[in-house]
Amino acid sequence: MSTGFASNCRTGLLAFGVLGGFTVVGARLYCLHVLDRRELLKPVEADRHHQIVEHAVRGNVLDVRSAILATSRAVYTVGYDPASILKPNHGTHPEDRVAQRLFLRDRRKWPELARLLGLSLAELREILLTAKPRATAAAAPDLLGATPSAALAKKSPPAPADLRITFVPPPATSPGAHPEDAHAAGHTASGPRWIKLFEDIPPATAAAINELNVHGVYVPPPTYRRVYPHKQLGAHVLGYVNHEEEPVTGLERFADFYLRGQDGWRVGEKDGHRIELAQFRSRDVAPAHGFSVRLSLDANVQDIVERELADLAARYQPEKATIIVSDPRDGFILALANYPAFDPNEYNKVPTEEMRRLNNVALGEVYEPGSVFKIVAAAGALQERLVTPGSSFDCGIDRIDYLGKVRGLPREDHHFGRLTVAEIIAHSSNRGAAQLAMQLGDRRFYDYARAFGFGEVTGLLGSLEAPRYRGGKEEPGNLRDPKMWDGLTITRMPMGHSVDVTALQMHQAMSVIASGGVRLRPQIIRDIRDTAGNIVRRYDRAELNRAISPATAATMARLLMAVASKEGTAPEAAIPGYEVAGKTGTTQKLEDLLLPDGRKTKTYSSRHHVASFVGFFPASRPQLVISVIVDDADAHAPNGVAYGSKVAAPSFKRIAEQLITYRDIKSGPAPTAGVLALQGNLR
Repeated sequence: MSTGFASNCRTGLLAFGVLGGFTVVGARLYCLHVLDRRELLKPVEADRHHQIVEHAVRGNVLDVRSAILATSRAVYTVGYDPASILKPNHGTHPEDRVAQRLFLRDRRKWPELARLLGLSLAELREILLTAKPRATAAAAPDLLGATPSAALAKKSPPAPADLRITFVPPPATSPGAHPEDAHAAGHTASGPRWIKLFEDIPPATAAAINELNVHGVYVPPPTYRRVYPHKQLGAHVLGYVNHEEEPVTGLERFADFYLRGQDGWRVGEKDGHRIELAQFRSRDVAPAHGFSVRLSLDANVQDIVERELADLAARYQPEKATIIVSDPRDGFILALANYPAFDPNEYNKVPTEEMRRLNNVALGEVYEPGSVFKIVAAAGALQERLVTPGSSFDCGIDRIDYLGKVRGLPREDHHFGRLTVAEIIAHSSNRGAAQLAMQLGDRRFYDYARAFGFGEVTGLLGSLEAPRYRGGKEEPGNLRDPKMWDGLTITRMPMGHSVDVTALQMHQAMSVIASGGVRLRPQIIRDIRDTAGNIVRRYDRAELNRAISPATAATMARLLMAVASKEGTAPEAAIPGYEVAGKTGTTQKLEDLLLPDGRKTKTYSSRHHVASFVGFFPASRPQLVISVIVDDADAHAPNGVAYGSKVAAPSFKRIAEQLITYRDIKSGPAPTAGVLALQGNLR
C-alpha cells in the first residue's frame, strides 16, 4: 500500500538533479562573468563606448588693419536615416498603435520641415517614405519665417560634386545621434543608413530642424570650411585650404602650425537608443582653436594694386604681370599681386590648362631683369670708389680689351658717345653698364650681385617645396659663379642678361638703395595672436647684410632720380612735387629658333619683351618701393614693343599717386635740374 511519499531514492535523485543544474548554471555564469568576461564585453563596450572628435576652428588671417582675409565658417548638413524614419502602421498590436501615434506626431511636423528645407510637402514625403535620395545635395537657404511658396522659389542650385561633405551616420533612432558613430560603410544589408538632404545650411535653420525632433532626421555637429571673404584679393599671398582642410599653398601652408589649432575629443557611453550619456564621459579634451595671423598686407593697398593689374590686363593682354609694394624702412610687404589670379574659394574650378594661375609668379617664376639690373654694377663701382658720378666712359665703341682679351660690347638702342656715370644711369647705356662691371672685375661684380640678394630665395613664404604652378615653391633664380662664365658674361650680365631673377628679388635689390644700403628680409607676417587676442609672436625688421654704405645709397638714389626726369628713360613715372627714383627695364625674351640643320637654339626675340619699372619715393626719405613687371604685352603696346617706360612706368605713377593720398605721404623737393646739373652736384 502506497504511503503517498516518494522514496528516498527518488528524493535523492531529484535533489542531485536540482543541485547539478545549479552547479552547471553557476559554472556557466562563472565562465561568462569571470573567465570570458573581457572577450564577451568587447563588442558591447565597442557599441556603448565611443569617441567623438571635436574639430578645432582654423585661425583667421587678418590684414594690417585687422580686416579678415581668411576665416573658417561652420558648415551644417541635414540628412536622414531611412531605417529610423517612422512609417504608417495599421496593425492592432499595442506596439503598432504606439508606432501609429508617433508617426502621426512626426507627420504634423513635416510641413514645417519641408519649409525649412525649401521643399514641397509632397517632395519631402516622397523622400522620407521611399528612402529616395535627392539627385544632388544642394545648399539650403535660410528660410526661417518664409512661406512654403517662398521656400520653393528660393531653392539653391545643386552644389558641385567635389564640394559635397560625406558623413557616415549611425543606425540611430534619435536626432541627437552623431554621424561619426556609424559603421564605416554607412550602409546596412537593407540599404543606406544616411541620405543627405542639404549641406551648407545656415546655423539658425540647423537649430530649427534639430528642435523639431523629427524621428530619423537630424543635423550633426558642424564641420568647418575655409572662406576668403574678399575672393581673389591677395590670393597668391594667402594661398588656399582644400575641402579636406589641408593647406596647399601660400600663407595658409607657411603658417599652418599656428593656424590649424588642435582637435579635441571625448569618450563616453550610449544607451540602447544610442544616445550619449554625458554623465559617463571618461575623457573630455576641449579643442584648442587656431591662432590668428595678422599680416603687413593692407587690403586697401592690395585693392589699388589689383585694380591696376586688371587695367593693365584689359589694355595690353599680357601673358602675366606682377606688382609689389613694400615699406623700405622695415622690409614689410604692403601688397603683392599677380595676373592672372584666381579665387581661393573656387580653386577647384580653375581649368586644367590654366593651372598656372595658381602659381605665385612673384616668387615662383624667373625672368631676365634687363636694365633694372644696372643698379648693381653702378652701386658696386661707386662703393669701391672706382668711379664718381662724373667719371666718363666711351659708350660709342663696340669692342674693348678686358683682361688681355678683346670683348664685344652689347648694342645700344640709341647712339651714344662719351657718357658720365650719371648719364649712363639716366640714359640706360648697355655699354656703359658693362664698363662699370669691368671696373669691378668678375668676382667683385658677382659678389655685389649676391649682396643685393640675387641667386638665393628671399624666404617670404618659407620657400616651400611643392609642385610647380601650385604657388608653393620659391625660385632662387640663376646667378652663375664666375667660374662658369664665358667671355661675354661680364658684358651681358650688367645689362640684365645671362641672369635670371624673380620679381621679388628685383624688388628687394631696389629696396637696398631705398633703405640706405641694407638688405632687409622681405616679410609679410606682423604678429600672431592667440584666441584671446594676446600676441604670442611678433616679427620685426630683419637685416640680412649691408650691401653698400649709406653714402653710396644716397648717391644712387639721386642718380636714379634722373631716370624719372625729362632727360631720363622714364619721364612717365615722374610725379609733380615728389622725388621719384627708379629704373626701367625692357628685356627681350628668349625664344626657340630652328636652325637649317634641324637643331634648336635660343635667341632673343624682337617681338616679345618683359617691361618693368622698379622705383621708390620720396627719393631723399623713401617710404614706398613699387615694382611693376609686365610680361609679353607687345601685341597691344604702342608700335608693337612693350617698353618699360610706356607700359610699366605709367602704372607705377598711378599707384603712387593713389598711395600718396591714402598714406598721407608729404611732398618733398622735386627734381628740377637736368642730368648735367645733377652730374655737377654729385662730383
